[in-house]
Amino acid sequence: MVGVIDLSDVRAAESRIDGFIRHTPVFDPGPVSSTPAGRVWFKLEQLQHSGSFKARGAFNRIRAACESSDPAVEAGVVAASGGNAGLAVAYAAAAHDLRAQVFVPETAPPVKVKKLRELGAEVRQVGTKYADAYQAAMERVRDTGALFCHAYDQPEICAGQGTLGLELLGQTAGEVDTVLLAVGGGGLMAGVAAAVEGRARVVGVEPSSAPTLNAALSAGGPVDVEVSGVAADSLGASKLGEIAYAVAARAGVGSVLVEDAAIVEARRLLWHRYRLVVEHGPATALAALTSGAYRPAEGERVVVVLSGANTDPSDLT
Repeated sequence: MVGVIDLSDVRAAESRIDGFIRHTPVFDPGPVSSTPAGRVWFKLEQLQHSGSFKARGAFNRIRAACESSDPAVEAGVVAASGGNAGLAVAYAAAAHDLRAQVFVPETAPPVKVKKLRELGAEVRQVGTKYADAYQAAMERVRDTGALFCHAYDQPEICAGQGTLGLELLGQTAGEVDTVLLAVGGGGLMAGVAAAVEGRARVVGVEPSSAPTLNAALSAGGPVDVEVSGVAADSLGASKLGEIAYAVAARAGVGSVLVEDAAIVEARRLLWHRYRLVVEHGPATALAALTSGAYRPAEGERVVVVLSGANTDPSDLT
């Protein structure tokens, strides 16, 4: 049974990775839609090391293993990823002088594969889906005994991602009612929901073509879904993580679906209005507001997490 995290795990992660991650800013963009929200902030996590929030979890996983003298680290670190988790693991491994091997689908964006290699990781492209890369990575772990860093379903990974939630509470003086964030496998959602539980509500936003959280909440547990659409490179998990489901059910996480057209438009809005470059994945969170899929109550204070920027910006002009 996968361990379920709570606030104490997130606080431990915050202490463990202090000095290794960036404290990314929050930004008041002014009105972003016709919704009656009392205030909206953007959490600019695309400025994080390696270009996404996933550096938080990767550092927590690797540092926890090093602190406990886990012999697996001597064989290096292995990850399976559509791109961002691999980039984070490669960055954190390099910071600890550890070898990193990252398995990605053949469909991974070239910009992410290039960056992986620039960070010194050995890249293996396997199959067309995350599940194919994951299976190959697990075989490598069995053969070598290396430390495996899951993209979203390990306690240390989820707790590390949750440090974003503690950070934004501090930056907004705790005056947050709702956090909107994109969900793929659910590691960020699980961590942030554990961090802000009892203080703010988390709403997971997904493309209608990749509804892992929505399907899990409807079914009473994680189930396989078909994944496609413009955000599949960063929200490409076909099943919500066990930790994510447990935290979502405990904390009352909400679920909203948006269409690809709304995601594309939200991403373009971020560039044209604010000069912020993000992937389609994090633009999904903003699309909940701009499309009206999520309508805040009058006066509701909302944080939109912009979680990654490992993208080709050539289609934004």
